[in-house]
Amino acid sequence: MTTVAWPKFKRDLIAILRGIKPEEALAIGHALVEAGFEAIEVPLNSPDAFRSIEMMAKALPAHVLVGAGTVLEQADVIRLNDAGGRLMVSPNVDAGVIAAASTAGMVTMPGVLTPTEALAALKAGASGLKFFPASVLGPNGIKAISTILPKGTVIGAVGGVTEGEFAAYADVGIRTFGLGSSLYKPGMTTSDVAERAWMAISGYDSVFYGKTYA
Repeated sequence: MTTVAWPKFKRDLIAILRGIKPEEALAIGHALVEAGFEAIEVPLNSPDAFRSIEMMAKALPAHVLVGAGTVLEQADVIRLNDAGGRLMVSPNVDAGVIAAASTAGMVTMPGVLTPTEALAALKAGASGLKFFPASVLGPNGIKAISTILPKGTVIGAVGGVTEGEFAAYADVGIRTFGLGSSLYKPGMTTSDVAERAWMAISGYDSVFYGKTYA
């Protein structure tokens, strides 16, 4: 079993750009990186998702982790690798998909909701766990499940999470988040996304670093 370690980000925030189009990918990608994001996910049910991933993977700084979400098949992992993606996020636990992505050197984050799924994902070699939808479990629900997970497991809260919830999750030891519709929705301008990105970064830094920005 191959496990790729979770990167040491300054901020464990993943921008989820569901529905983004290639023609807007670079501008929005640069805006996110400028704000302070170091991980970007393009769900594969977005228009021409692999093209957007390839463009951002080539153009953004090397330390930025660009990849795909809603990865369901090993064939998708092959295409993601060809596009230069280094992050594989899935809504489920598929040992074959996780293994294929790990073998390709990708950071993997499968979606889980139960202790059984969480342990199965780790056994398959997941870099981290995406508790989704986090809004259903809430901080206390995820905390309860985390008690049976190995120490040091990367736990991400995704689904219905905004910067307004960071503090509640921080109280139970969670500092990794995937931000979707609170950050980007189809039809938003680059300026819209940049503004929301700064809000997310400011909220994160306030909770985890005690920093405030004017």
